[in-house]
Amino acid sequence: MRVAIIGAGPSGLTCIKACNDDGLEPVCFEAEDEIGGLWYFTEEERHSSVYRSTVINTSKEMTCYSDFPMPKEFPPFMPHGKVMEYLHLYAEAFDLYKFIRLRTKVVEIRKTPDFDESGKWEILFRELDGADPEAVKVEIYDAVMVCVGHHSEPWWPTPSFPGQDEFEGLKMHSHSYKDFKPFENKKILIVGIGNSGSDIAVELSRHTLQVYPSTRRGAWVLSRMWKNGKPLDQAVSTRFFSLLPKSLFEFFFTRALNTRFDHEVFSVRPQHSLLNQQVLISDDLPYRIITGSLVVKPNVSHFTKTGVVFDDGSELRDVDVVIFCTGYKIDFKCIDQSILPVSDNKVDLYKCVFTPNLSKPTLAVIGCFQPHGAFFPLSELQARWATQVFSGKKFLPSKDVMMGHIEKKRKEMRQRFYASKRNTLQVDYISYADEIAVEVGCKPNLWWLLIRDPALAIKCIFRGCTPPQFRLMGPGAWQGAKKAIKDARSNVVYATKTRSLPKKEQNSVNGTLILVVVVVVVVVVVNSFVKTSYITVAGLNYVQYKNYN
Repeated sequence: MRVAIIGAGPSGLTCIKACNDDGLEPVCFEAEDEIGGLWYFTEEERHSSVYRSTVINTSKEMTCYSDFPMPKEFPPFMPHGKVMEYLHLYAEAFDLYKFIRLRTKVVEIRKTPDFDESGKWEILFRELDGADPEAVKVEIYDAVMVCVGHHSEPWWPTPSFPGQDEFEGLKMHSHSYKDFKPFENKKILIVGIGNSGSDIAVELSRHTLQVYPSTRRGAWVLSRMWKNGKPLDQAVSTRFFSLLPKSLFEFFFTRALNTRFDHEVFSVRPQHSLLNQQVLISDDLPYRIITGSLVVKPNVSHFTKTGVVFDDGSELRDVDVVIFCTGYKIDFKCIDQSILPVSDNKVDLYKCVFTPNLSKPTLAVIGCFQPHGAFFPLSELQARWATQVFSGKKFLPSKDVMMGHIEKKRKEMRQRFYASKRNTLQVDYISYADEIAVEVGCKPNLWWLLIRDPALAIKCIFRGCTPPQFRLMGPGAWQGAKKAIKDARSNVVYATKTRSLPKKEQNSVNGTLILVVVVVVVVVVVNSFVKTSYITVAGLNYVQYKNYN
């Protein structure tokens, strides 16, 4: 069975491996001259990529593919260059390069005339470095995996802000931002305070005259680090916490966030609760605000020729640049709307993977979601499920059942999140991972683990839900999974231990001090107890003697 994979980013790479694992023949089409998708940084605007200073928001032990842990020498949170290095290591380890056609752009995906019987697809593509780059070629495939992501088509505010067209300064979308160099010594307005908006605002605040992030609803700001400098996601993304009532988790976690800095005092307190919106990950935002290099402003009311007026009536003049960090829209350019319809930034996908309106389940969309947590392991689980469906090992329910599931999930989203284009793709890391793992057959059986290996089960429950948990059992089980789970905590901080410390001497001094304190406390307590006992006994003896006489 021949499978066309569109895109060689993190999702496309794991799709190639999943095809190989299930005995399918993958062919991956990639328009760029390099793998990596968004993580392949270039200064060319034609390519959607991270900016030069991008650092991943999830720790390496939570981000890795389930059967390929990150090298322990990598930093706990990786710059985009290290992410690219990891993707290359993954491709080399599983010999994926030979299945990838670089500089090959897919222009259309369409059904074959006999699709209802065969389920096959026509892939129309151009070889950009060929003798005739405009020539369109056609090949037939048994199935298709679409891995183009949802960060390729910038979304501008619609309708636009009043006066936006008359503003004479530079207007751009964060999609076009690469680094700070073109913006030095300028006054910048950032519209939107999501993760991209925050990162860009923080970076520019070190090099410009002034940066003003504008936010309509605010945001809960999380640090990558938790107590003792440990990664936040390993501390919070645990199966134990996922079982707690959301309201209880939100109550305690919100209080913990405000102990780092008061969101209201820093003018970023949101109108929504913690789990009702994508959180903002930024270690530097509070420090840039407290130094005055970032001044948080409310939502934009309207633009003037040289500045902007906000909803509270305040005004900025002589603004040089406005950067719209307003997100992206879902757009499958190479697929007809009759096959994969998108409306109001919503797409009907059963469990975020399969479209229910096909007579044959031979089209899968991989990576079209926005997780509260790591992305790579979830797209990997989707790929493992899709290839099982393609190969006939798993089956999808009827169209009515799939549409009912889609509508149920959409209703839950409406109840939980406020209406916004960015909130149509949200999934919770553990619950969604388990949902797809059930389909694959690789969800860890914790009761069985508690009986067979209690120590491992406790790690799976109370520590971060690392991807190797989904290789402990079932199809694709990996012998190294147990060790990877056990080593996760030490591996994630291995790279930070770059200087030898006199631990023994320090521990000896601390140990001696602690011992002295303990001895003193014990002596005081015992002495107090003896005195009290002596007085009590003496008193009782005296009373007894008096009564006796």
